[in-house]
Amino acid sequence: MTAQDRQKEMSAYLAERGYASIADLMARFAVSESTARRDLQEMQQRGLLRRTRGGAYYVGTREHPLSYAIREGRFTRAKEEIGRVVAEMVRDGDSLILDGGTTTYQVARRLRGRPLQVVTNSLPIANLLGNAPLTELVFLGGYIMPQAGVALGPHAENMLRSLNVRMAIMGTAGVTEEGLFNSHLLMVEVERLMMQSAEEVVIAVDHSKFGRKSMAKLCDLGEFKYLVSDDELESCWVSLLQSRGTEVRLASTADGEDNDPGETP
Repeated sequence: MTAQDRQKEMSAYLAERGYASIADLMARFAVSESTARRDLQEMQQRGLLRRTRGGAYYVGTREHPLSYAIREGRFTRAKEEIGRVVAEMVRDGDSLILDGGTTTYQVARRLRGRPLQVVTNSLPIANLLGNAPLTELVFLGGYIMPQAGVALGPHAENMLRSLNVRMAIMGTAGVTEEGLFNSHLLMVEVERLMMQSAEEVVIAVDHSKFGRKSMAKLCDLGEFKYLVSDDELESCWVSLLQSRGTEVRLASTADGEDNDPGETP
């Protein structure tokens, strides 16, 4: 394989994963450390990636999830009401993780002004809560995924490993009988650690995400205590979730109008 062909395959590999370490690339492409580093250097010069000390993030052109700004306008009424129900589950003084996403942003809106400790990897949520006088805010560092406005990668993961909170509030891009899914492998890695850091996990997701898969599986059904959706969720999904040990709460969307579904939470 020529260096050009190898770098094309490396680019596709990084585009799929978002991030890869030097060790990953050495094993995947059967090259030496010096060759892997040289390939990354050349690819960085072409604007395909951003190197880090131990690997690289992909920044080239690829099919991205729908941008945050587009997703924010979809199913607004349902997300607002889901946000209200989830916020009512939070107690003053709680420690929380708030995952990035348009539905969790609606939760954050309802929590603003309350005495809480909030950990988030979401730039929109951090901007919302950063100057709230009663909220202690911890922002997870790392690579910022511009389409979703969230921090991902090893730095965010290392921070999460040292944290313990009462509740993690998370979104998801898809729910099937197999479990929960999201659109980016790095995002799922961070979200798994969010779940491990919390005593209770709440999934906040509107009805449009049910019956849909995305690239990466986050967890099985039954690995989270609560799921909050809107009242357009079909009863068969409620029964399935309850059979797996999840408590389901439905927010009323009466008198509201929603439009077509988004692709990610």
